[in-house]
Amino acid sequence: MRLTGGKARGIELLAPKGGGTRPATDRMREAVFSSLAGRIEGARVVDLFAGSGAYGLEAWSRGASGVVFVENHPRLDRILKENIARVARSLGAASPWPARVRHADALSAPDEPGSADVVFVDPPYSLLPAIGPEIFGRAGDWLDPEGGCLLAFEAPGEVEPGASGWTLLRRFGKGRGQPSVSVFRLGSS
Repeated sequence: MRLTGGKARGIELLAPKGGGTRPATDRMREAVFSSLAGRIEGARVVDLFAGSGAYGLEAWSRGASGVVFVENHPRLDRILKENIARVARSLGAASPWPARVRHADALSAPDEPGSADVVFVDPPYSLLPAIGPEIFGRAGDWLDPEGGCLLAFEAPGEVEPGASGWTLLRRFGKGRGQPSVSVFRLGSS
């Protein structure tokens, strides 16, 4: 798994071994970020259910001004921090800031509501039936209410995520059993 664009393009990321995680594929991330184009440069980004941090690190590589990685599984902590360090070195950053890890449940309230422009959500697929609708509420808590805020939600192709108050802008990948990403804007129409 590698970063597909930006200043750290080509940097290899560690991926968790064993079950329970499913890092976003390079191809899917490349499609999503190509469509977001100018929306990432200077954006404040949150990566919920961060895992390896692939979405947030891709955003940082492509010019995001800050990234908060939200992950609560201790076994992923070392991998996430190592991936952040790899990208920081590649970007010539003296420290991993503007990347910050928040050890919390992705459904917990943000420390700073309205502090993000783009939120990436890549939850364990097994949790979607139980928490799907709540994810949109919590992701919305992170977003700046001043319009133009985006949510990129990864789910299996047969699942069509969505919630009241969100407008679907684009969907990538729709095959049954394959990952897909739906990009939403906060607000209707």
